[in-house]
Amino acid sequence: MTRPIPLRKRLLVRLLITSVLIAICSVAATAWLAVETTTRAIQEEQGQVLTEDMDILRQLSGYAATHRDWSGVGKTVRALSDRTGRRIALTAPDRTPIADSETRDTALPPRAAAAVDPLHTDTFTEPGAQRTGIDPRAVGPFRLPRAERERVRLLAEKRRACFSINGVETTITQMASGRSVLVDEDGTVDGGQVPTPCADGVLNTPTATEEKALAELNTYAGDCLKGVGGKFPSLFAATVDFTDRSMLTRYLGRKAETGIDTTRDQDKKAQECVDRARRQQLEPYVAPAAELFLGRGDSAVPHFDMSAANKAKVTGVAGLVLALTVAVTVLVATRLVRPLRALTHAAQQPPEQHVRVPVTTQDETGILAVAFNDLADRRERMEAQRKAMVADIAHELRTPLTNIRGWLEVTRDGVVDPDPELLASLHDEAVVLQRVIDDLQDLAAADAGTLRLHREPVRADELLEQVVAAHRVAAEGAGVRLHMSVAASQGSQGSQGSHGSDGTPWLDADPVRMRQALGNLVSNAIRHTPADGTITLSCRRQDDEVVFEVADTGSGIAPEDLPSVFERFWRAEKSRSRRTGGSGLGLSIVRQLVTAHGGTVTVTSELGTGSVFTLRLPDAG
Repeated sequence: MTRPIPLRKRLLVRLLITSVLIAICSVAATAWLAVETTTRAIQEEQGQVLTEDMDILRQLSGYAATHRDWSGVGKTVRALSDRTGRRIALTAPDRTPIADSETRDTALPPRAAAAVDPLHTDTFTEPGAQRTGIDPRAVGPFRLPRAERERVRLLAEKRRACFSINGVETTITQMASGRSVLVDEDGTVDGGQVPTPCADGVLNTPTATEEKALAELNTYAGDCLKGVGGKFPSLFAATVDFTDRSMLTRYLGRKAETGIDTTRDQDKKAQECVDRARRQQLEPYVAPAAELFLGRGDSAVPHFDMSAANKAKVTGVAGLVLALTVAVTVLVATRLVRPLRALTHAAQQPPEQHVRVPVTTQDETGILAVAFNDLADRRERMEAQRKAMVADIAHELRTPLTNIRGWLEVTRDGVVDPDPELLASLHDEAVVLQRVIDDLQDLAAADAGTLRLHREPVRADELLEQVVAAHRVAAEGAGVRLHMSVAASQGSQGSQGSHGSDGTPWLDADPVRMRQALGNLVSNAIRHTPADGTITLSCRRQDDEVVFEVADTGSGIAPEDLPSVFERFWRAEKSRSRRTGGSGLGLSIVRQLVTAHGGTVTVTSELGTGSVFTLRLPDAG
C-alpha cells in the first residue's frame, strides 16, 4: 500500500506557502516604499513650508526694524499672503489683532508660528543677528542723513580707487544705516588686509550723526560698564565697528590708555552691557513685539501620523492581499494538483487494467498525461505480445515434444518397430526442437546484452558465397534460383586499401553470426518464393556503410504487416505450420544480430512482386 504524502511535502501546501511568503514580502516592500515615499514627500513639503515661513518672518522683522509701529504693515502682510498662498496674521502678545490677510472672524491657529521682535530675534533670518539677537536692520539714531550718506560714499569711492591701484579689487556696499563700506570677493569688509597707502582712517571715522548716537549709547551703557570695570570706570566703552557688516557697535577695552588687561569674563560682561544698552537705545525706533500666525485655524501642519486608524487600514489591506493570494493560490494549485492526483491514481491501479487518464489541458500537465497514456498503450501492446509469445513458445515446443513422446510410447508398447524411417522422423523432430531452443537462447542473450561476437575482418563477397553455398540445395529442392552480385565501392572514398584492389568491401564482424543473419533471410525467402522464382543476394559499399540486400520474387508482404515483420513468432500466413512457415523467430534474430554489429535492417515489399531486406553495417575501412 502506498504511504500517504506528508502534509509539508504536498504540492498544494508548498505552493500555498510560497505564495504567502511572496505576498508577505510584496506587502512589506510596498508598505515600506509607500511610507518612505510619503515621509520624503512630507519632509520636502515641510522644508518648503519652513523656507516660506523664514522668508515671511524675515520680511516682517525687517519691517519692524525700520518702522516705529505696525500701522502700515497690512499692505506687506497681504502681499506676502498672495505670494505664498497662506494666511498671515499679526497680533499683539495679548492676541489683539494688528494685521490679518483673512477676515477678522476667521479663527487663529492654536499657537503662534513665531515672535516678531527685531530686538530679540529667535531665528537667523539676517546676518548679524546670530550673536546679539538684534536684527541688523534696526539702526535707529545711527541712520545717516542724505548729506552724510553722500559724503561717506565719495570717501568710499576714493578708497576703492586706492585699493585698486595697490592690486586689491573691491566693491562698494551700503549698510543698513546708509554708510558705504568696501567689500572684497570673499565678502570681507575693507578687503581684509588694508594696503598701507590707503590706511588713512578717513572712511571709518564716525560722522556727526554716528558720534551723537555713540555718545548716547555710552550714556545708556555707562553704569553697567562701570560695574564691569570696578575701580577702573574708563576701562570699557562702546564704539562703532565699520569693518563688520554684521555688527553695528561693540565694546572697546582701553588697554592702550590704562595699561590694564581685561579678563575674558570682563569682556563678556562688557559686551552684554553694550547689547543691553543698544536695545534700550533702539526701542523707540522699532515696532513693538508681535505674534506671527501662519495657516488657517482649521488646518494642521502636514505630517505623517501612523495612528491606530492608519495601522488598522494598513493591516486590513495587507490581510486582504494575503486572503486574495491564498484564494488564488488554492484555486491554481487545485487545478494543478487534480491531474497529478489522477495520474497517481491511475499509476496505482493493477497493471492488467491499463488505466488511462483524461487529457484536459494543453500545458505541461497535459503533456505528461499524454505521455502516460502512450506508456499505457505501449505496455498493453507489450503485454499482449508477451502473452502471444508465451503461447507461441508453448506451441512450438509442445508439437515436436508431443510427436517424439507419441512415437516413443507406441514403440515402447510394441505397436511399431523402431525402424530407420521412424528413427529419422524422431531425429527431425529433435532438430526442430533444438533449433527453436537455440533461437530463443540467441534472443535471450541479445536482450540481456550478453551476445558474444568474435569479430574479424570479413570479405563481403566471400560471406555471400558461403551463404549461397549453404542454401543452394534447399533452393534447388524448392525450384528457386539463387544468384549473388557484388558491386565495386561507391561513395566519396577510394576503392583501394582495406577494400582490396578490386574494390570489394570488408566488414569487421563475426562471420558465423553474419552467416546466420543472412541465412535466416535466405531461408525466409525460399519459403515465400514459389517455384521458378529468383532470390538475389547483393552487396555494395555506399559511403561509410556496407549494404547487403536479399531480394526475392515471392508473394510479398502486406503494407499493414510490415511493422510486425521483425516481431517474435510473427508469421504473415497464420495457417503455415512450423515446418513450412518456420518458428517465427528468424527475422527477430536477424534484427538482434545486425543491431549487435552496430547496423540496421529494413524491409520493403509489394504484394505479388516480392520483398527486399536491406542490411546496413559499418564499413571496416
